[in-house]
Amino acid sequence: MEKYAIRGGSPLVGEVDIAGAKNAALPIISAAIMSNETVTLENLPDVNDVNVLLEAIQRIGAGVDRVDRHTVRINGAHIKGYSVDYESMKKIRASYYLLGALLGKYNRASVPMPGGCAIGSRPIDQHTKGFRALGVRIENESGYLVASCDQMFGAHIFMDVVSVGATINIMMAACRASGRTIIENAAKEPHVVDAANFLNSMGARIKGAGTDVIRIQGVQELHGCTYTIVPDMIEAGTYMMAAAATKGDIVLRNVIPKHLEAISAKLREIGCEVMEADDWVRVVASRRLSSTQVKTLPYPGFPTDMQPQMAAVLALANGTSIVKESIFESRFKYVDELARMGANIKVEGNAAMIIGVDRFHGAQVASPDLRAGAALVIAGLSAEGITVVDDIGYILRGYEDFDEKLRLLGAAIEKIHSEAELRKLELWMGV
Repeated sequence: MEKYAIRGGSPLVGEVDIAGAKNAALPIISAAIMSNETVTLENLPDVNDVNVLLEAIQRIGAGVDRVDRHTVRINGAHIKGYSVDYESMKKIRASYYLLGALLGKYNRASVPMPGGCAIGSRPIDQHTKGFRALGVRIENESGYLVASCDQMFGAHIFMDVVSVGATINIMMAACRASGRTIIENAAKEPHVVDAANFLNSMGARIKGAGTDVIRIQGVQELHGCTYTIVPDMIEAGTYMMAAAATKGDIVLRNVIPKHLEAISAKLREIGCEVMEADDWVRVVASRRLSSTQVKTLPYPGFPTDMQPQMAAVLALANGTSIVKESIFESRFKYVDELARMGANIKVEGNAAMIIGVDRFHGAQVASPDLRAGAALVIAGLSAEGITVVDDIGYILRGYEDFDEKLRLLGAAIEKIHSEAELRKLELWMGV
């Protein structure tokens, strides 16, 4: 099993290019099969979740042509079935996006219940509520979501809670429904906007994405297009936190600074310098940072996917910080792992009280999920000694070339496969 071995204690300095957004790429790949013409996607991140989804749509008959590492051509003209197999989808949450895409194209679909990281309950009741409002019959049959209808009709749908996945899924199906659909209390995240922009590039008629009311006029068919995926705000935020934790100086290229406003504001609040221009952001941390309070919220609030990385930074800050998680109830599984490194964090319910320590010390830790894994790497980069992060398969799901990019910033980090490799690496690192 692959691991990261990290010798910490050095500031990260330099420039890093941010990849396309995984959370935008997954629904856009799913939506691409809705056209019978070729769709070309650019700035696609080369991460495990994306590659698994591309394999899944190939298995149902979609044409997938990898032009280069970050460009793919997809053609859904020859899809031969409406059922996605369990084996190809059990590892990623994004399986449910194929439900909306196949319903939108064929009025029927059978998709495995979603997998992915174990960060708490992520119910799909808002998805099924929206589909049923459009006239779809949907049931859970032996672990599969089986949906069908004779024809979908536009509807007025009010989301009980803000849900990114449900907003996108309903939007995909509704763009082929007869008549007009209105989604109220819709999610506003950048990847919702990106998915809507992509669908519009294929001929959909969607207005209001990025606000809490989305209006969709159904169309008869969708055509091919060429589309560039938006930059990944969570990858960018992770490197911003790495700069803060290591007292570093990092310039992030290929970003949209507006998407990072909540993250930038918190970093400024705790003592970082954050500078920005049209497509880059620079983060400088020249002294010990101060404590603060953070509460995760739907966009434009502080993102839940940045909560573990922020906690790793605050665990080194001066004073006591409070982090409240309002999205997922099991997002503090990384706390015990940070405690192995010397962090002082107490969790009660959906809140963590973090008393800052002077330094972390290296330890062997295990990644419980994607973003927690990134937080443990950040902690290792700032720690004294060697940190070994196990279960990095979670991290590889969502970060392209994570260790390579960190090495370009001056990090001493290597991917290893055995204890023997670790012993050799310790000798090489001078431990």
